[in-house]
This record gives sequence, C-alpha cells and structure tokens, in this order.
Amino acid sequence: MQNDACEVTCIDQEKVIRVKNELIQQNPLEVAKIFKALSDDTRIKIAYALSLEDELCVCDVANIVGATTATTSHHLRLLKNIGLARYRKEGKLVYYSLDDEHVKQLIQVAFAHQKEVMKIV
Repeated sequence: MQNDACEVTCIDQEKVIRVKNELIQQNPLEVAKIFKALSDDTRIKIAYALSLEDELCVCDVANIVGATTATTSHHLRLLKNIGLARYRKEGKLVYYSLDDEHVKQLIQVAFAHQKEVMKIV
C-alpha cells in the first residue's frame, strides 16, 4: 500500500505565512464558483464549443450539445451570471460567446490537460 502522506510533521513557516497571506488577498470562493459551474458536463461542453467559435446562437449550441434550447438557455444564463459568458441579441436570435480570453484559455488548457492525462493512462 502506498503511503502518500508525510510521516512526520515539518512546517516551513515562511512558506505557510506567504501562501496564507496570498489566499487572504484572493477570493477562493468566487474561483470555486467558476469551477463548480464548469463541473457540469453540459456546461463544460458548451464552454468548450464557445472556445472553438467566437460566438454561437443558442440554437446552434443546443444542437451541438444535444439538448433543448430551453435547457441550453438555462446553462448559458448560468455561465453568463458567473461571468464566464456574455450574449448579444440580434433580432430574434441570441448569440453567446466566452467573456474574455482568460476564460477561453482556462477551457482550452483543461481540455489539453485531459488529453495528456489520457495518454498516460
């Protein structure tokens, strides 16, 4: 059996204090909301689709992920509300895109990492 925990306690106080102070200055709860939203398989599919195209209408996204437009709209609205996506309305169509380049990079890096992990397994 593999023992993957320290067998003795040895704390580097300087590192601990530095990292704790950095965590205090950040907002981990808000970051957790982003990952929680992306943990849903439909929403991560939607986010990935939006990372591949500059924008997609709700109907296209629904077709891509195999969901109804109502379900897709719900997921897109959630992504918009937490700041991962934005939308614009053109006539009777609504187009969504990722909010910015950081979000696109986050999604693409996650998928690239998954490909690497699958090569190892």
